[in-house]
Amino acid sequence: MHKTVSIKEKKMTETNRKVRMGIDVGGTYTKCVAMDNVTHEIIGKNEVKTTHDAAEGVALGVVQSFENCMKENNIQPDDVVFVAHSTTQATNAFIEGDVAQVGIIGVAGGGLEGMLAKKQLHLDDVMLDEKVDRRIHIFNEYIPKKNLNDTSIDEAIDKLIAQGAQVIVASRAFGVDSQDDEMEIFDRAEKKGTPVTVASDITKLYGLTRRTRTAAINASILPKMMATANATENSVRKAGVNVPLMIMRGDGGVMEISEMRKRPILTALSGPAASVMGSLMYLRASNAIYFEVGGTTTNIGVIKNGRPGVDYANIGGHDTYINSLDVRILGCAGGSMVRISDHDVVDVGPRSAHIAGCEYACFTDPSEIEDPQIELVSPKQGDPADYVVIKLKNGKKITFTNTDAANVLGLIDEKYFAHGNAESARKAMQPVADKLGITVENLAEKILDKDFEKVNACITSLAAKYQLDHDAMRLVGCGGGAASLVPYCAKKMDLPYSIPENAEVISSIGVALAMVRDVIERVIPNPTQQDIREMKKEATDACISSGAAADTVEVHIEIDNQSGKVTAIATGSTEVKTTDLLKECTEDEACELAKADFGPKTEEIKLSCCTDKFYVYTGKRGCETPLRILDKKGFIKVQCSNAKAEKVQAKDYQKAVEDMWQNLAVFKSEAVMRPNYFICAGPRVTDYSAVDVEQDKLLMDLDISDRDPDEEIIIVGDANDID
Repeated sequence: MHKTVSIKEKKMTETNRKVRMGIDVGGTYTKCVAMDNVTHEIIGKNEVKTTHDAAEGVALGVVQSFENCMKENNIQPDDVVFVAHSTTQATNAFIEGDVAQVGIIGVAGGGLEGMLAKKQLHLDDVMLDEKVDRRIHIFNEYIPKKNLNDTSIDEAIDKLIAQGAQVIVASRAFGVDSQDDEMEIFDRAEKKGTPVTVASDITKLYGLTRRTRTAAINASILPKMMATANATENSVRKAGVNVPLMIMRGDGGVMEISEMRKRPILTALSGPAASVMGSLMYLRASNAIYFEVGGTTTNIGVIKNGRPGVDYANIGGHDTYINSLDVRILGCAGGSMVRISDHDVVDVGPRSAHIAGCEYACFTDPSEIEDPQIELVSPKQGDPADYVVIKLKNGKKITFTNTDAANVLGLIDEKYFAHGNAESARKAMQPVADKLGITVENLAEKILDKDFEKVNACITSLAAKYQLDHDAMRLVGCGGGAASLVPYCAKKMDLPYSIPENAEVISSIGVALAMVRDVIERVIPNPTQQDIREMKKEATDACISSGAAADTVEVHIEIDNQSGKVTAIATGSTEVKTTDLLKECTEDEACELAKADFGPKTEEIKLSCCTDKFYVYTGKRGCETPLRILDKKGFIKVQCSNAKAEKVQAKDYQKAVEDMWQNLAVFKSEAVMRPNYFICAGPRVTDYSAVDVEQDKLLMDLDISDRDPDEEIIIVGDANDID
């Protein structure tokens, strides 16, 4: 997929190369990847054990893997043009209760508004885990707007600190409309040397209680995350690397570490986000169900028409206003242990082999597996005592896992990271097979069937939520344990799959190739073009503040007509984008790629229209017209199950849009369902999905009005998502 450089080019890159470095912090290992900024070839990799128990926390492992990778691959500090890392610190802080106590200063006007706001601003403790009484302790002070001054603010801060608050939140009713009062509190807390979060900095959405709670959750990890950020940045500087240190966000973008110091909550779930972005950016997967299979957990997400599924994060059972990739985390993976009763396999996972201190059977020498005996254990206190451990004659304890089951069934090719010794796995599994009165192969199938039940339920849920066409679905497996689960699940679901090269470090690749991202959300009923222009500018400015080069920023607008929410998503690079070195495909090659993606049920496949950047193919499937948009590099950009395409000059686009609005309408008993649109203009495909054609045209006009009126563009009307 990536260009192979010539010897001459390779010599040039060795003396003049630019390197992107990405570090992913996993549950077991921290992995660093160095990539050529121009070709995206992998220069080198390094992994160290994740340093959960070090005084410096996981930051120590980040620095170790980074420095090792530079040294082993002769990378000079001046070679590095981009360095970023994902982090589990925020997520772990919530799981482990390693959070600061929070004091909230609420502000509102008088009258009825003040009475209602005072109640909404008063938060109870934020419960993280009821079973062990793990919570964020909250203390509250309220200042009426008319009494807000330096003296009253100082008194409120002092009272909160006296109660035990370690960090302050400033939250004002309708603070999204004006930050002045919140910033006044911020300034007074800063002068006292007290960490502080401004609620309207975290989100611009209305909903006072939810906005304040989101800010409180952010504030609770602020002191710890600031200390970690400082330690990591100092270590990178000591290595002589002077480019800004970027941090992975949970929504798949990156931001400068200075921005992370204000909004650390945005890094929650950045580990799963890194794996999805690796699939999207490196593999160019534009439509796929994505698996990252580690040793303990499997992350499953969706990429549809080049965009990952995104939703608001739920932390400790509390809804927030923080965007994160919609990744489902399952407690079954390559190293998951097997649980049995006297008669059957009860479950697989969630505990993994390393928790029980055991090696996988398939990575044990078969000569060492003598007189294997079954022991049922509780890997951690409180776990059921039905996890299988195999005790060997020499006293060593091993276990068998999903990886062992897949090796026994011959599902793992030698080229994959999870390939092991099937004989060893078989010898370890034999005592349990004998106990259950079945063959080892039957036992292996029972083990993988338990995983399939969980995976199938997850994929079915995602497919329904994102309206995925089964015939167009593909599974992409990444992570070290991918081959242990993905082939078996794909076969059971009758879906094609792929496990790409470098699958075991896809998360680190995702970090290395990540784009700077920022999101602005506002509630604007019936937005005008001026409203949209202002949102675009605000999102662009925010993206540049997070580290993007101004010339690289692009903004995508989404409008939710039911709630009136307008979302501006800005993405950009840390430097001017390099030339895409991938070879263009011919029309015949593009047609073959489209046919493969349509699948065997689609007939009469033909080129509908094209520009110098895109091909659009259509076919026939029953009474529907499936459609695919491919770019000239051969990547599927858009999949539609029933759509129409038309090539027009930019000056005539509105007529084509209006005609499709009428001709593709679906009349139902309760409503008229209208099409969504995709427009191929220049090198970009943009999607529009308003419920009003005038609103669609408003957004389109912002994108098309500055183009040459005679330029040829493609309009696609999609009836696929009309349900």
